[in-house]
Amino acid sequence: QVQLVESGGGLVQAGGSLRLSCAASGRTFSSYAMGWFRQAPGKEREFAAAISGSGGIIYYEESVKGRFTISRDNAKKTVYLQMNSLKPEDTAVYYCAAKPVGLPTAPENYDYWGQGTQVTVSS
Repeated sequence: QVQLVESGGGLVQAGGSLRLSCAASGRTFSSYAMGWFRQAPGKEREFAAAISGSGGIIYYEESVKGRFTISRDNAKKTVYLQMNSLKPEDTAVYYCAAKPVGLPTAPENYDYWGQGTQVTVSS
């Protein structure tokens, strides 16, 4: 069982930056693939970024490439999402998720979810 708690969301102007954190419980964090997803009002939850347990494999959704950076610190059992050059269309609730096997990008393939943190980008 893994419990995830996100933090770091907030209100930022377009062009600004935020860093999201996701703290995990459990003894085998380093074996879990971790993903960041987001859900805007009235839209489905969508993939943003994912990182393998070792951190050696990373995937990004096309619209965030070059602006977002996913990373993890297995000693701290934490995964991060550094978001730069934010745009109003990045406004959403951001969720982290964990998966013990593989490195999927579809939300239905993740087993554990945090409660989400709101990111609002004003124009």
